[in-house]
Amino acid sequence: MFRSARLKLTIFYLAALLAFSLISTNTIRLLAENEYARADDAQRHEVSRLLLREFTFELSPPQPNAFISLQSSQAALTRQHLDEEIVWVNVGALIIGGLFSYWFAGRTLQPIEEAHEAQTRFAADASHELRTPLTNMKAENEVFLRQDHFTETEARDLIRSNLEEVQRLEDLSTNLLDLTRYGQTALSLTPLAVNPLVTKAVTIAAKRAKERQVKIVKQLSEAHIAGNHDSLLQLISIVLDNAIKYGPAGGTITLKGRHDGNHYVLSVIDQGPGIDEADLPYIFDRLYRGDKARSNKAGGYGLGLALAKEIAKVNHMTITARNIQTGGARFDLYFNSAK
Repeated sequence: MFRSARLKLTIFYLAALLAFSLISTNTIRLLAENEYARADDAQRHEVSRLLLREFTFELSPPQPNAFISLQSSQAALTRQHLDEEIVWVNVGALIIGGLFSYWFAGRTLQPIEEAHEAQTRFAADASHELRTPLTNMKAENEVFLRQDHFTETEARDLIRSNLEEVQRLEDLSTNLLDLTRYGQTALSLTPLAVNPLVTKAVTIAAKRAKERQVKIVKQLSEAHIAGNHDSLLQLISIVLDNAIKYGPAGGTITLKGRHDGNHYVLSVIDQGPGIDEADLPYIFDRLYRGDKARSNKAGGYGLGLALAKEIAKVNHMTITARNIQTGGARFDLYFNSAK
């Protein structure tokens, strides 16, 4: 599809370039010919006047028409050469323009093609993720209905399992809506104190950390950053939840803050297995979940880090991830310092 579109766009660019070249060269030719004709008329008049004055007293003065005829033949030859050169100039423009048009058409369509591929991949992955909990609920309910007798406990277990799947669907839809919202809405950025913001995120994550017996250590310096409070709270919570999810039970997560020029860098460091090097370039892609180094047992949909990246983008900041040589992963959040 995009190859055909590229060829069509190339033809369009080439037609526009050729039309511009033909109009330009023919306009220049017309102006040059008009100027040449004006100079030629003036020259003929001057030659005729000089010849008549020079040979006024001769019996057989040279005929001005002979000179004019020679000049006319030279003018015709000049016009012929000019036409040939214009043709070659346009042929050259056609060849060079064709190459550049094809290249430029590719550059023009590249973002559209990448967006289309990402959208197609995202739609396929999202459909798969949506279908999984629905399939689980359907299978559980079908098995349950085949039973002639069931206890109240079994019924409660089924309802509890269905509610868990419903919660997964709700989380997925919420993240998808947030991705869309942050991608289309501009946020108002205000000065914010770092410590209260991080403390609130830690409080939100405390329940999950307690379940996995994970200790969270803060090593922060006083600072003020520019951003949107609610979105940055969600960003820090996502990264912190990711560290709790993939770090070892009973481990430690360290939150380090430091100044770096015009930025305040908040580092979230876990003690997990790290991120597979092959997965690092893609961990911020939507619905991407590496399963080589960080276990799939942690669950999730692969939307959290994609959402974190989108939040960072609308707050005019960056987020990066890398492995630590001693083990674990490190996420660095580069906040803009408040002026």
